[in-house]
Amino acid sequence: MATGNLASVVVAVDGSEESMNALRWALDNLRLRPDGELAVLHVQPPPNIAAGLNPAPIPFGGPSGVEVPAFTQAIEAHQRRITQAILEHALKICSEKNVEVKTEVVVGDPKEKICEVAANRKADLLVMGCRAIGPLQRVFLGSVSNYCINHVGCPVVVIKGT
Repeated sequence: MATGNLASVVVAVDGSEESMNALRWALDNLRLRPDGELAVLHVQPPPNIAAGLNPAPIPFGGPSGVEVPAFTQAIEAHQRRITQAILEHALKICSEKNVEVKTEVVVGDPKEKICEVAANRKADLLVMGCRAIGPLQRVFLGSVSNYCINHVGCPVVVIKGT
């Protein structure tokens, strides 16, 4: 599928091997214009989503809705370490193929942010992996790749997992 007309390609990566396989596919199969850019995108969930919980209210009439800064900072620091490990792995794959890429990290809902970044970069193509989740999980969790296929303004290549 080599082409020389692609000016901007976005490859979305997360901690899954499927996303790294999507990156490998893009590096092996796509050819960009000489002034083209391949962007490796990682979307970091906001701390409250990553934690999956909110601190309980302080009992016995204490203030409610109080954030625990140390807890939030610890989650954010852990997420930064995860993001760094994911990007280092992606950059290692790129360097093995002698391809220079740009990296971008955004915070938010992956479905929405991937589409937003693709639009902002005026992407000619979005490449992403797809985990092999079952139909029941898909109903409750949704599928990031399915959402992107239906909401992004450019063609999407999805590299399926097994």
